[in-house]
Amino acid sequence: MQSRREFLGTLGRSAVGAALLGCVRANSFASHGRQGRIPIGLQLYTVRTLMAHDFDGTLAQVAAIGYQEVEFAGYFGRTPAQVRDALARHGLRAPSTHIALPADDAAWARTLDDAKAIGHDWVTIAWLDAPLRSSPNDWARVAVRFNHLGRLANEAGLHFAYHNHDFEFAQVGGSTMFDTLLERTDRQLVGIEMDVYWVTKG
Repeated sequence: MQSRREFLGTLGRSAVGAALLGCVRANSFASHGRQGRIPIGLQLYTVRTLMAHDFDGTLAQVAAIGYQEVEFAGYFGRTPAQVRDALARHGLRAPSTHIALPADDAAWARTLDDAKAIGHDWVTIAWLDAPLRSSPNDWARVAVRFNHLGRLANEAGLHFAYHNHDFEFAQVGGSTMFDTLLERTDRQLVGIEMDVYWVTKG
């Protein structure tokens, strides 16, 4: 296991520009908003190399420096039960997870089952491959797909969101892909997890 100094150094270098959990739509993380504060959480992609090397030890150090919430970006071969138990062991909560766009509804159903077993409230698509986003028509199709995934998530008792990068803000045909998402997705079904670094870069 790394020393505390080494761990904090890695975290500090990786965290520059990393987004805190936050959404532009009013329904997003509303439960925290009603309480008047939003806990500061760590996106575990920031420490992905450490997680791959020492899953449990990294969560322990994240908790030791004061984080109470984390967002996963992969489970490193752990089962939902193992992830849930590790969180409980270190007094952490994981309200959200970053996942890949599912291949089909069956894969999405498995993702939702796993998310509920771990204790997530949100499932967040964190990336779209280039062939899925090369034209305005592609983004219109993505919006339809997101509405569908959001509806299935809601039916399972979960929330669905999309995490942006910079490519969504490129001008295409006088508008941006981000505009298309906001205009064509249902705010009751699709939240936006706004990454402020990528917004600025975009």
